[in-house]
Amino acid sequence: MTGDQTKAIHSGEHPDPATGASAPNIVMSTTFVAGPEATFSVEGLDDDTGWFYTRWGNPTIHQLEEKLAALEEAGAAVAFASGMGAISALLLHLLRAGDHAVISDVAYAALSEMTNEMIPGLNIGITKVNASDVEAVKAALRPNTALVYIETPCNPLLRLTDIASVAEAAHSVGAKLAVDSTFATPVATRPLLLGADFVIHSLTKYASGHGDALGGVVLGNKADLAGLRKKTAIRLGGVISPFNAWLIMRGLATLPIRMRVHEDNALKVAAYLERHPKVKRVIYPGLPSHPQYELARRQMKNFSGMIAFQVEDGKEAARRLAGRLQIIHYAVSLGHHRSLIFYLDSAELLSTSFRFSTPEQLASWNVYAGEGIFRLSVGLEDAEDLIADLERALG
Repeated sequence: MTGDQTKAIHSGEHPDPATGASAPNIVMSTTFVAGPEATFSVEGLDDDTGWFYTRWGNPTIHQLEEKLAALEEAGAAVAFASGMGAISALLLHLLRAGDHAVISDVAYAALSEMTNEMIPGLNIGITKVNASDVEAVKAALRPNTALVYIETPCNPLLRLTDIASVAEAAHSVGAKLAVDSTFATPVATRPLLLGADFVIHSLTKYASGHGDALGGVVLGNKADLAGLRKKTAIRLGGVISPFNAWLIMRGLATLPIRMRVHEDNALKVAAYLERHPKVKRVIYPGLPSHPQYELARRQMKNFSGMIAFQVEDGKEAARRLAGRLQIIHYAVSLGHHRSLIFYLDSAELLSTSFRFSTPEQLASWNVYAGEGIFRLSVGLEDAEDLIADLERALG
């Protein structure tokens, strides 16, 4: 299978040999009948181990992992109960006391907060950098750097990182590169093909696509993922429910189709917002006004459905939008079939999530976000209806 849509539908799936069912079954059993030679320890787990206990592995979860690996062109995938479950497992698997990691200074808030306090508390050095500046990444590297962690496009600023250049820099000191590609999806970007060692997705977002299932995944080569599964995923226990895995697998079948509509709608909505007199700035990788538009064209086959924009007096505008919007939901999260918008106040985020160590980092935040920024996840509704909804709400 070579086409993205064919992979999205067929990878990891096969008709049930017992019933001939075309759609995949949901295997909800937590345990499986084992032979007398079965071991009670995960240390006995290998490629030939049959199904034993769902925390170790499950047929439905395995199908999801195979489909994700095919879409991302990865050797293997390990699914988790949430995106943060995937991120936490990867960090705890790769980093040891005395190690150092370079982390994007603007990334998913929970990851930012975890690397502000919890990870440094394990005697692991953390340096936060503006990952859109490759030279800043290079300058932060040390001989004991074990991991470089980036997010592109980053949440919520939609800044991009040149994956290939950062991969080369990380590997020059023996570090691994992990890329959170949730905003891009494998339809837009395949970081492993650009030199990354690991890819992370919050499956809750575009992969599921319907806002009804939590999940996360780490993808990479088979050897690295085998160790991650055995040493971290199974022992920490943050595995995904088979039912959620089935829901996400169903969502993935339409991912390439959905991403085309997300992009088409977002281009129209972003162009509208850019013309609106009350909108100060629009940030969307598909607009020529994006500071890294050429990188976006080179690195992304699809510009996705995420838009960020600034208005005067964002807090008051947030109150108006929350009260006036009729189609777009004022709510957190993203990547759903319905459109979602939420206001992110800079003062609040800079006191809780993002900690900048240089004036340049703060200056970059201020350019992109100002006093606050709206994050708009453009859904699959008719673009004309979304624009009319924003027009009513913005005034």
